[in-house]
Amino acid sequence: MKYSPWSEDAARVLLATLSDEKGPVLMALQLMQKEFGYVDKACVELIANYFNKSRADVHGVLTFYHDLQTTPPTQHQISICVAEACQAVGARELSSAMKAKFADEVKDAYCFGNCALGPAAMVDGKIIGRATLAKIEKART
Repeated sequence: MKYSPWSEDAARVLLATLSDEKGPVLMALQLMQKEFGYVDKACVELIANYFNKSRADVHGVLTFYHDLQTTPPTQHQISICVAEACQAVGARELSSAMKAKFADEVKDAYCFGNCALGPAAMVDGKIIGRATLAKIEKART
């Protein structure tokens, strides 16, 4: 996935699109991540000032949702479902193997809604059913 480079000017343009929204903090954080691939630390104060919220309010939302990232994304983003149905068919073992091989790219996640085809994984936004090390490696290329 291609992201724009972080800039405060670009972030301000994005925030302007939310000026009529109610409760826009989460939407603003999601918009920043969609555009830049992560939420730069400067966004907290920028969003707080723009929507007349405290930095603590914005930081609280940012840290509550673990899908929001505060560091630039790695080349590939891999998530392994570790919910109960996927655990029953080897998701924890797959997650451990993937973390050993691609440490910074792999995160555990909970349920992609693909339970019948577990273990499920997501590679760069694409769901993989009956995921294996080989399938995930192939999806990275």
